[in-house]
Amino acid sequence: MAEKPYDQSFQKHMRMVPGFHYLTFGILAINVLWSFYQAIRAFSGGTVIAAALSVALVLMFFYSRIFALCVQDRVIRLEERLRMERVLPPEMRPRIAEFSAAQLVALRFASDEELPGLARKVLDERITERKAIKQLIRNWRPDFLRA
Repeated sequence: MAEKPYDQSFQKHMRMVPGFHYLTFGILAINVLWSFYQAIRAFSGGTVIAAALSVALVLMFFYSRIFALCVQDRVIRLEERLRMERVLPPEMRPRIAEFSAAQLVALRFASDEELPGLARKVLDERITERKAIKQLIRNWRPDFLRA
């Protein structure tokens, strides 16, 4: 189980990993700039390949994050459907299939007590934006096991 590193709320639920988001990206950005500078200053096949490689490394950085978040969202979707089967009243359970992945991902922060009413509101009012759903949550259920 993950440790509780900080209290979570709508204002403080984004996960930033300084070594990844700042240090690694900063080094890759400097490498891109330097590679393009070298390719312009001393144009050759080697400097063009180095510039292309630096762009490829930045793309790998972004895609590695995107792929991890996609897998995380799929797991959250499954977890939330299972939780809804347990928490929602019987008349709401047939509507579980109506939730989009984005709605389920946002609803994961709602407490078990708050989820039935909020789930009904999200479906009835067709609220689809993650941010809007998260802002409706009053009793925040933290998620410390995020990618």
